[in-house]
Amino acid sequence: MGVSENIIPALLLTLAAGLCTGIGSAIAYFIKKPKIVYLAFLLGFSAGVMIYISFMELLPDSLQAIGKFQGLAAFFIGIAGIGLIDMLVPERENPHRWLLTQVGDEPACPRGEESCLMRTGLFTALAIGIHNFPEGLATFTSALSDVHLGVFIAIAIAIHNIPEGIAVSVPIFFATGNKNKAFFYSFLSGMSEPAAAIIGYLVLLPFLTPAVLAALLAFTAGVMIYISLDELLPMAHRYGHGHLVIAGIILGMLVMAVSLVML
Repeated sequence: MGVSENIIPALLLTLAAGLCTGIGSAIAYFIKKPKIVYLAFLLGFSAGVMIYISFMELLPDSLQAIGKFQGLAAFFIGIAGIGLIDMLVPERENPHRWLLTQVGDEPACPRGEESCLMRTGLFTALAIGIHNFPEGLATFTSALSDVHLGVFIAIAIAIHNIPEGIAVSVPIFFATGNKNKAFFYSFLSGMSEPAAAIIGYLVLLPFLTPAVLAALLAFTAGVMIYISLDELLPMAHRYGHGHLVIAGIILGMLVMAVSLVML
């Protein structure tokens, strides 16, 4: 299947990954605080998949296609790009920092301060929308090159999106008492991923030569390594025991390795 034939599956996979932010909202309906220990293993699994794909598939393919200098440059540009986005989001509104404060003893806002909670939820939705944009482009680009790889990346990012949905919906629900409003803002933040895929398709399609696609794969690898090391693994360790997280990482790598060998 060529690049042009992969466009529709790539868009659908990116849409599915973005929609999983809404799953976090649904979970948030039934819990008082996002103390979701059972996600520790899945977050580790997600990180394992993304790290393995990045270093064993995407980056080597890129280096072989366009050379070490160009491939490594694209890889570190990907890391720098999403790192810059992370730094530009204020600490208080950063969705991952919000989650880490909520699983501790002290909430991000004092109890009963509805305006503070609403502001936290709205800014978190905006922050997640910004974070999800490069993730959507990563899913789309990977699936465009290889639908099989795109499926695994979409699953990994979808798992990552579930607690992000919680980060949006919980403060908005506590502030307004409206489950539908909480779900809507969470859903909206997740839609930046398919939006990124559509924009990437419209902007990149005229320039999508094999060399550009190879550079995008290295860029995608950089984005996923940053997400894994800066977001998934710290969050997973905070939710559960270290050995459980390590088991998830190893299983994620093993599943990915077996899948690639069986291709």
